[in-house]
Amino acid sequence: MRNQTRDALLLAIGGFALLSTGDSLVKTMAGQWPGPAIASLRYVVGTLGLGSLLLWREGQAGFRFDRLGWHAVRGFGVAFSATTFFTAVQIMPFAAATAISFTSPMITALLAALLLGEPLRRETWIASIAAFAGVIVVLRPNFAAIGPAAVLPMFAALGMALLMIGNRAVQGRGSALAMQVNVAIFATLFLLLFTVVGHFSGVAMLHVGVPSWSVVGRSAMIAVTGSGAHALIYMATSRAGAGTIAPMTYFQLIMAGFYGWLLFHEHPDLTALGGAAIIIAAGLYLWRAGRVIDEPQGTD
Repeated sequence: MRNQTRDALLLAIGGFALLSTGDSLVKTMAGQWPGPAIASLRYVVGTLGLGSLLLWREGQAGFRFDRLGWHAVRGFGVAFSATTFFTAVQIMPFAAATAISFTSPMITALLAALLLGEPLRRETWIASIAAFAGVIVVLRPNFAAIGPAAVLPMFAALGMALLMIGNRAVQGRGSALAMQVNVAIFATLFLLLFTVVGHFSGVAMLHVGVPSWSVVGRSAMIAVTGSGAHALIYMATSRAGAGTIAPMTYFQLIMAGFYGWLLFHEHPDLTALGGAAIIIAAGLYLWRAGRVIDEPQGTD
């Protein structure tokens, strides 16, 4: 393996491990502060930090919003995903919530066909049907235990799919840092709105009280780990390409299972593990099918 590719894979693994670290911090705050409020504080801190860096590097020009509507879609996708996923990990097993959220590539492919007019290939249908079968398997015990709230990771996957679609629509409209800051600004606005709505909804677990210093500190740590993770993943893709490092995203699921076992004493049964395996296999199949089509074809 070439050194550059090896380094890219290691960077990607580090980035996805950091994402699971941040998610595990969210779970430690279950019952202490609602998921939307944690996400809001995380993005306020992250936006201020990254925005200051962008202002220093690119000045006011870095904050331009070409194709404003698509930037809003990106921000809504991030906010919706963070709100639903942060709430999900507080009420259901960590690894199960993470596994279900990995249906995002299949949802992205379906939305790309619907919203961007991209061709809907046979491989997309096969992967999507398999992935959602895996979701049903994983949901079985969780739906029985916590009810409809068990589908929250599916909404998180939908939010990430909207982000991916928006990213395609604004590709090349600014630097990687500018794109990250712009989406964070919109995400923060939507998250603050979701937090206020949740607070006045009458749902006890969404009531926003005064947080302890521990909650504030952990939320800030989530902002740092999240921003660091995205930076590592960006460096990985710049060295080896998105297609090469894409399978490394499933390391996040391994870390989720490890944190669930180590910190929260969660022990998924064989059925849940089987469902997660089906989702991973579907994602890898879709990735492989895309790689075959994207690779230049030789001539005889």
